Amino acid sequence: MDSPRLPLDWSLVQVFLAVADTGSLSAAARRLGSSQPTVGRQVHEMEDRLGTALFRRQPRGMTLTDAGQALLAPARAMQAAAGQLALAAAGEADQLAGPVRITASVFMAHHVLPPILARLRQQEPRIAIDLVASDSTDNLLFREADIAVRMYRPEQLDIVTRHLCDVPLGLFAATAYLDRVGRPQDLDALSQLDFVGLDASDLMIREMRKAGWQVDRDWFKVRCDHQTSYWQLVRAGCGVGFCQRPTALADPVVEEIPMPLPIPALPVWLAAQDRMRRTPRVRRVWDHLARHLPPALSDPAVLP
Repeated sequence: MDSPRLPLDWSLVQVFLAVADTGSLSAAARRLGSSQPTVGRQVHEMEDRLGTALFRRQPRGMTLTDAGQALLAPARAMQAAAGQLALAAAGEADQLAGPVRITASVFMAHHVLPPILARLRQQEPRIAIDLVASDSTDNLLFREADIAVRMYRPEQLDIVTRHLCDVPLGLFAATAYLDRVGRPQDLDALSQLDFVGLDASDLMIREMRKAGWQVDRDWFKVRCDHQTSYWQLVRAGCGVGFCQRPTALADPVVEEIPMPLPIPALPVWLAAQDRMRRTPRVRRVWDHLARHLPPALSDPAVLP
């Protein structure tokens, strides 16, 4: 491979890694908080500077060329070094001021966190909050986030975790939909209703099969993986769907369908890189979330 025609900057390496990890320009753009055309231009710029193609463009995404594969390990080494530099610099901060970046699922970021963060801002006006609403797994070690609110226990080394609570799930449908099709009184009647399912994920299918329901992807007539959009489909009357009970019970346009179904609860975990959690501003946000998330996730009437 020829030497670079122009020096690379770190932002282009970040784009290269995001596309390599996600396999598409659109997914990389979501991870980076950018747009697909911008990411595409940056990939072309990096390829022009290096004088070689890094990706193969395919109908369903992007794959690394041999040249791109050869660059992957050095790029990850740069990412690790940049992350350690950021951690070292951030670890020196000794005051309750500056930014704290929180990542959480789209549903959590939309329905649960805003009032909790509003109260934090009242109490700590010098702490700025970056809320990343994403269902992807951001890397805490590389400072893609300072604190993560997860629905599973992170297993990365050097990550501190704390189990906050378990959120109960329930089965819900729009009142207008149930007025039209009737309210099921048993599981047979329930199985005759439309259900809103997931698109690419098979999580719901696996859980329903464990409960004895012989379903597949085609059994769901409306499908969506985006959590907030999924819930809006249920609210609009597209069918029956699952939701976190505290959020759904506070929604006036839906009602719960009481059925003896074994619906597992969602565990809620806080996670942070150990060194970052010990900085005062990150620790302050961590403690605030640990105090206010459990009551907000257990009782819809509780205000954070």
